[in-house]
Amino acid sequence: MLTSMLKLNPQTRALWLSGLAAAYRTAAACAIVAVATLFGPAALRIQVAFPAFSYVTVILVITGASLGDTFRGCWDAFCATVLTVIPAILGLWAIGPAELTTALTAVVVGMAAFVVMLPDHKTHLVSKRIALGQIVIIYVVAYDKGGETDPVMHPVHVAASTAVGVVACVIALLLPYPGLATCQVKKKCKLYADNASEMVKLCVKAFCANDDTSAQAFVSQAKSLSIKGSKLLNAIKSKKESMKWETIPINFLKPYCMKTAEKLQDTEMPIQGMLIALQNIHPFPPQILDQDLKDHLDNLEENISQTFDQLKSCMPFDLATFPESNHENLMLSPHTFPQSHKDLPSFFFLFCSNLLQRKMNNNSLKNPPSPADQRSKKSQKEGLFEWISAFVMHRRFTLALKCSLSVGFAVLFGLIYSKQNGIWSGLPVAISFAASREAVFRVSNLKAQGTVLGTVYGVLGCFVLEKYVKVRFLILLPWFIFCSLLRRSRMYGPAGGVSAVIGAVLILGREHFGSPTEFAIIRIVEAFIGLSCSIVVELMFRPTRASTLAKIQLSKSLQVLNECICTVSHGGQKECLGGDLKKLKANVNELRKFIEEAEMEPNFWFLPFNGGCYNKLLKTLSNMVSLLVFLNHANASLQEENLSLDKVEGEVELFKEMIQPSLKCFESIVLVKSLNKLEKELQRNNACDTSSDLELGKLPIPQNKLHRHGPNGEDEIDNIIDSYLKTSYELVFGEVCGEVKGHEVVLSSSAFAFCMRGLVTEAREIEKGLMELLQWENPSSHVNLYEISSKIDALYNI
Repeated sequence: MLTSMLKLNPQTRALWLSGLAAAYRTAAACAIVAVATLFGPAALRIQVAFPAFSYVTVILVITGASLGDTFRGCWDAFCATVLTVIPAILGLWAIGPAELTTALTAVVVGMAAFVVMLPDHKTHLVSKRIALGQIVIIYVVAYDKGGETDPVMHPVHVAASTAVGVVACVIALLLPYPGLATCQVKKKCKLYADNASEMVKLCVKAFCANDDTSAQAFVSQAKSLSIKGSKLLNAIKSKKESMKWETIPINFLKPYCMKTAEKLQDTEMPIQGMLIALQNIHPFPPQILDQDLKDHLDNLEENISQTFDQLKSCMPFDLATFPESNHENLMLSPHTFPQSHKDLPSFFFLFCSNLLQRKMNNNSLKNPPSPADQRSKKSQKEGLFEWISAFVMHRRFTLALKCSLSVGFAVLFGLIYSKQNGIWSGLPVAISFAASREAVFRVSNLKAQGTVLGTVYGVLGCFVLEKYVKVRFLILLPWFIFCSLLRRSRMYGPAGGVSAVIGAVLILGREHFGSPTEFAIIRIVEAFIGLSCSIVVELMFRPTRASTLAKIQLSKSLQVLNECICTVSHGGQKECLGGDLKKLKANVNELRKFIEEAEMEPNFWFLPFNGGCYNKLLKTLSNMVSLLVFLNHANASLQEENLSLDKVEGEVELFKEMIQPSLKCFESIVLVKSLNKLEKELQRNNACDTSSDLELGKLPIPQNKLHRHGPNGEDEIDNIIDSYLKTSYELVFGEVCGEVKGHEVVLSSSAFAFCMRGLVTEAREIEKGLMELLQWENPSSHVNLYEISSKIDALYNI
């Protein structure tokens, strides 16, 4: 049955095999811990006094299911033990376990957690989680046992329990064969190479299709492969850190995998550009397509397939290039040039295909920084050093304080509820604390559900194997497989999956904790106490809702986008956008995180978050980022030819004048919470009727140049682009010498024009999205973005 299921779908089969591999490694490590703590020598069992924490260590360390992750986890566990055990021995010796009280224990745990979380980001999060877990066990158990606790041997027993879990992880990742991240990356690279090669074939087929129906079918196939390719690239990126920990004897594989992965990532952007071009071509086939161009595209497809095949093999990286005999440039017919804006998508497709060819044939993965960039970075580093240091210290201090209060309060209220079981309120908070921002309500809900699921499964397992206590850990094997799939699901995710594993392990792997049913109830109650404390502390430090932050971040993204548009020019530096484009990418990524969090947070008494509208705006901004990247590439290519580009600078300035006022207007409009409140506040400040002032022209309304039309009703941006193309034609065929260079300039000029037109189109989509958003937030008001902008300006200028 399993074989027939695995044959249904290759993606399903890969998912199952990946889940089974992770489940096997986890189950093997837990089995090793069980054998060592249940059947091992008496001397070992005496030292490993907390087998439950050995299981927890396994779950924390082996999550990545690769040898590199496990080696890093070993180092993390060692660092955690150094951070925790030595200070704990001194602390218990100085205070005395018999002198501990509920309040004092919570204070000591909170202070120790603060010290652990304060070091910089170089200390890995897994190390800090293990250290926090050790702190909770050391001090809470010492308080529970009182004077019976040995100040030296008690922390040593905790360290020994951690070590058993770490050693079990290493053995599980080595048997029956090493689970190498390098091999996983190599496999993913081969899959991505096949995927990218197929995408290029589909794009070429779509471009050469004889009708729209066939072309759209090929584009649809390419889009689905694009989603798959993005997932593969993310999987490759996630293993880069792990590969650094895998040294001899596999060091000879690392350069191949790391360099090949970087080269494959470089191919994603041109292929995405080819898809963008195909979505704008209408009708098919494009007018530029002739037999010579079709033959060239066929050769390009064949060459790229050969190169991807070389990258899939184990040949040295430097040999994975285009075959020398096929290094031919795109040759267009003489004086071929886009006649109007309607021809631009076809030329943009050819520009992206040439860009892909150069990326595939370029052995230098990263362009060296220019002297201007180096000088800029040096001055920025000197100017921002003190500010960055202060910011980082403030962030680390805040994070450490938040962790300290969360764990401290969890231990305090857990001990108040039950002195003997107070550990189970602080431990879940300690081992799952996140350094980055997360959707606290959703994550806490998933942790609670996972804890209940795992605990109930553990109780049922104890009931089934009630008479076979020594072997009941075997019932965990199917649970590991289920939870490995649960971790990959959207319903539970990593937080719910890990909590479910730990919940079952702590029930089935425990000894001397009384009845399983009673212990399960206590575990659930204590976990609820701990999660409630973490939620309250999180809200204390983060009172602003994610929906509000998404609105603010959208305004910031529009502001940075406007700055990028300001820097668009044919003059000046080779890459006109420079650091502004990186800043825009970072802001858009931050906006994506806030939107994802806002969609998962509860509404309570607030207005529901309009995730659909925000996602439309996010998609539009992402499209504009892509267009700016291609525009930057096209401008760099033009700058290399030393042309008199100032002749077309006038059209570029007209493009900027068309789009910038609207973006400036959108920045402030996004932050408006209520149009009625805006109207009332304006009337209260200037004691006038804003509606009458608008009609009389006392409040100037910004010009909407985004939708400006020419004298014959044509779109103004089309007139600008056509004028740009006309001037570029005269420039190209008047100054450029050499047929090959002329073709490259034609494609670069066409790509630049295509991106300018696309940016205006996307800006109009932003306008539509903002109108939809404001109308949804103010259903009883008439929404005119430019009138609202004039009111905002009037209010702040009073």
